[in-house]
Amino acid sequence: MCIKSEIELIKIADTSELPGWDQAKEVFGGGRALCVVNLGGEIHVMENICPHWGGPLGRGKIKNGKLHCPWHGWEFDPKTGKTARKADVKVKKFPVKIEGDGVFVEMETESISHK
Repeated sequence: MCIKSEIELIKIADTSELPGWDQAKEVFGGGRALCVVNLGGEIHVMENICPHWGGPLGRGKIKNGKLHCPWHGWEFDPKTGKTARKADVKVKKFPVKIEGDGVFVEMETESISHK
């Protein structure tokens, strides 16, 4: 048995479904909950789970260029996923591609082959 990892381009939304300027939104794609952030017109995608207590980041607010978790106020940089609270804590980010009217992320997927 062999586990093989590949990077796939997975559609998570249409461009018409993107959050408004300096807003965040929850979406589901690639078998996971994701947080899409429109930061000054730049689209960023990260895990939707705050590493502090699991709050839904896509329901947070953007203040001064940072995404604030709605549960306990931890703030994250949507460009890097980092927080000033702890240097070793970060939210997983996904590369974003907009093609036509589709929003895609690059996501690692695993498959099992029996050789």
